[in-house]
Amino acid sequence: MAPRSRTLLAVIGPGLLVAATGVGAGDLATAGFAGSRLGVAILWAVAVGALLKFTLTEGLARWQLATGQTLLDGAITRLGPAVTVVFLLYLLPWSFFVGAALMSACGVTAQAILPFSDDPDRTRLVLAAVHSAAGVLVAWAGGFRLFERIMAVCVGVMFVTVVVTAAMIGPDWMAVARGLLVPSIPEATGGGLTWTIALMGGVGGTLTILCYGYWMREHGRTTVDELRTCRIDLAAAYAGTALFGIAMVIIASGMTLDARGSNLIVALAAQLHDGLGPAARWVFLAGAWAAVFSSLLGVWQAVPSIFADAWSRIAGHPTALNTGSTPYRAYLLALAVIPLVHVTHPLRQVQKYYAVMGAAFIPLLAVTLLLLNGRRAWVGEQRNRPATVVVLVVCVVFFLLAGFFEVRATFWA
Repeated sequence: MAPRSRTLLAVIGPGLLVAATGVGAGDLATAGFAGSRLGVAILWAVAVGALLKFTLTEGLARWQLATGQTLLDGAITRLGPAVTVVFLLYLLPWSFFVGAALMSACGVTAQAILPFSDDPDRTRLVLAAVHSAAGVLVAWAGGFRLFERIMAVCVGVMFVTVVVTAAMIGPDWMAVARGLLVPSIPEATGGGLTWTIALMGGVGGTLTILCYGYWMREHGRTTVDELRTCRIDLAAAYAGTALFGIAMVIIASGMTLDARGSNLIVALAAQLHDGLGPAARWVFLAGAWAAVFSSLLGVWQAVPSIFADAWSRIAGHPTALNTGSTPYRAYLLALAVIPLVHVTHPLRQVQKYYAVMGAAFIPLLAVTLLLLNGRRAWVGEQRNRPATVVVLVVCVVFFLLAGFFEVRATFWA
């Protein structure tokens, strides 16, 4: 595919997609709950989390541009076929719980905007199914350009509304500046350290980082000459992700929130209504809906490509990836339908397993990048620099620690 003209969307398109997909219900809820417990003093953690995710995604881009292989294909080729089995054993349950969590989040958020029934469980299930069907339609028949334009609209809505809501709060801007520039971890009931680590780990997605490689290909980025564009793209994406997370912490700071998951989003909207009036509630809900629906669209569009990539290796004939292939469409339908059986279960239970599955992926990704990008024979001049190695090692240590806290919080708290 020939490189596209250098419009703004062509430059920042893949990063915009990975940012929109990575910022979902979990990020909203984690930032909201951490902000309500710890206030704006932990804003620095959002920026650090975005920097770590930038490093991981940039490493993926370097591998793909240097070798012409997706990171998954490279891991299978260089580290052995057992990677395929292990990865699929991870991907299948991840898809189930993430699919259920995203559909539930869309249902809960849309229900708060349009409560068409007195039965909340039925309303949530119907709205979840409608959102899932819309995702299938866009991924199956809409084409990549339509998908990208819809995502751009969602990104615009989610960022503008959430940032505007944060500004309407009228925060202490000096405290905000200190929270960004002076790292500190306030004491809090429930553990300031635990929620700070959760906030850092919750910025920017987990397995959805792999989607960036497939969206790079859609934009015709196939040589190392495009690495500078990818870095600009990712810098803009993760700066926007950090801004979104910062705005969420500001909105929730000073509030008392006991709800979890997407119910926390609804609780936030209710408190904004009480404090700032109905307009603030509607503005915030519009942004929250755009955030969770764009995450669903991104997962529905790209995760089947990841599965098709792995499946082609099992089948023994790696092929060019496309959204019309049988493995892609079969996985898309399974992703859109099977998790519906779990949507009526308590949302906190769904997100519990979703969070744990996500926590396990980032350390594995960081180790893979250390191995694959660490050898000149494989990536040439694009191998890891010493500073990158340090950051990747920090990622391994930090996200293992974050995973421990996530498991402890979800199962034993």
